[in-house]
Amino acid sequence: LNRLNESLQQALAASDRYFEVLDIQPDIHDSPDAIQLDAALGHITYENVSFNYDDTPVLKNINLDIKPGEMIALVGPTGVGKTTLANLIPRFYDPVEGRVLVDGVDLRTVSISSLRRNVGMVLQDVFLFNGTVAENIAYGSPDATLEQIIDAAVASGADEFITEMPRGYDTHIGERGVRLSGGQKQRLAIARALLYDAPILILDEATSSVDTETEAKIAAALERLTGGRTTMVIAHRLSTIRHADRIVVLDEGEIVEQGTHEELIGLNGLYSKLATADSDASSSCTAVHRQ
Repeated sequence: LNRLNESLQQALAASDRYFEVLDIQPDIHDSPDAIQLDAALGHITYENVSFNYDDTPVLKNINLDIKPGEMIALVGPTGVGKTTLANLIPRFYDPVEGRVLVDGVDLRTVSISSLRRNVGMVLQDVFLFNGTVAENIAYGSPDATLEQIIDAAVASGADEFITEMPRGYDTHIGERGVRLSGGQKQRLAIARALLYDAPILILDEATSSVDTETEAKIAAALERLTGGRTTMVIAHRLSTIRHADRIVVLDEGEIVEQGTHEELIGLNGLYSKLATADSDASSSCTAVHRQ
């Protein structure tokens, strides 16, 4: 009876914490008169946007206009607000000051579900589920046919390793894709984004955790993925974003430079210093690999 009572008390304490979490109301929610955002063109505008984490300023008076179909790369030292700037688009946060618009509509007036149907994301830390390869690619596109899943996998370069698996697209990949390498996870995430086919795409360090050979394969898949979409890319390896339509350089939460790779190199400013450091790091890695 004592053991039973002890187990009961532990269960009651655990259930209190469990329901406490379930009862938490999200900070970001739909306004009472939220409108539906149909198929977006992908015109993104930041107007005087500032953002703080608690009392720490992260973004300061950001003004940025991204045209439909344009590829924008965000670069800068660690902790300058690149990911935060991107996370304002699917409304993971709301700005403290200013506003973010898509196709001229303030995101705070749009329903969250309809907004996020227009945004695809490929992140550094890919989340995969303990299901089959096909189920993971089709996550977010539950009505997709097997043919569409395979087409997305072929376009992402994932089909080449999927077909070598024991059961192909019916192979179970384990919790968080434990049976896959980092590069394979990334290509599945790209296949998922291709199948989702959103007009706005966010790529956050999508090639940072893979080797040079795998990076080249992922880069080729990303090139197919970004075609015709408004794309925001965050990357520390500057070699992956040199072909961007525009590179936006952030420092201490502010935009300090904008332009193409060649234009920014000519300015001999922060981007030029980052490019030199990136080149030196790549040379060192190549030398170590050869040894």
